[in-house]
Amino acid sequence: MKPFKVIIVEDVPLEMKGTIGIVRNDIPEADIIGTTDNEQEYWQLLKKQLPDLILLDLGLSGSTTIGVEICRHTKEQHPDIKILIFTGETLNEKLWVDVLDAGCDGIILKTGEMLTRNDVMSVMDGKQLVFNQPILERIVELFKHNVGSQMMRQESVIDYEIDEYDERFLRHLALGYTKEQIANLKGMPFGVKSIEKRQNDLIQKLFPDGNNGMNINATRLAVRACELHILDLENLQPDPA
Repeated sequence: MKPFKVIIVEDVPLEMKGTIGIVRNDIPEADIIGTTDNEQEYWQLLKKQLPDLILLDLGLSGSTTIGVEICRHTKEQHPDIKILIFTGETLNEKLWVDVLDAGCDGIILKTGEMLTRNDVMSVMDGKQLVFNQPILERIVELFKHNVGSQMMRQESVIDYEIDEYDERFLRHLALGYTKEQIANLKGMPFGVKSIEKRQNDLIQKLFPDGNNGMNINATRLAVRACELHILDLENLQPDPA
């Protein structure tokens, strides 16, 4: 690996010391040209000398969003600078998504296997989306969950003979639309009477044994569609107006 310049952004003194130690001991090609624990000093360092790599902690001064904004603005101004996130935000998955959207080159969680020479080499060699084992395990877990949910939905749609208009009707019921509002949706070629008939047909399909003698209204029908995975709760969006 060719020599390169790095800036380390970390606001916990002990973790800063540990990161510096990892870089100096394991990555002799890295020249640490600056370290900082705050955003203001970071931008001053950047004006003095541009690094090839930034090791960036996300949580600075008690905020979990400053690191994301540093990443976003740095990539906008200097797209060639590599940014490797090195963070203790091990449970905040939304934050991972935000910083990936901001353009980071990888995320290393401060748990299990820490920052390694191979991680840094991968980023400097141009590999995108470099992750360490803890975050990879979580990504795989979420991927398996999403695939499983999709398979259950596909099976339910087939088993209960749900067509496109059934799905649209049920989805908008779950979103709180009235039958009149659903009938007025763009591309829904049914009047209110036809919508009511479709609702009754779906009740027969989704409650073949009844509902323990209890009345089945639109809300119960929508909930049943969610229980059977006919509707995807994670993508419950209305049709475009």
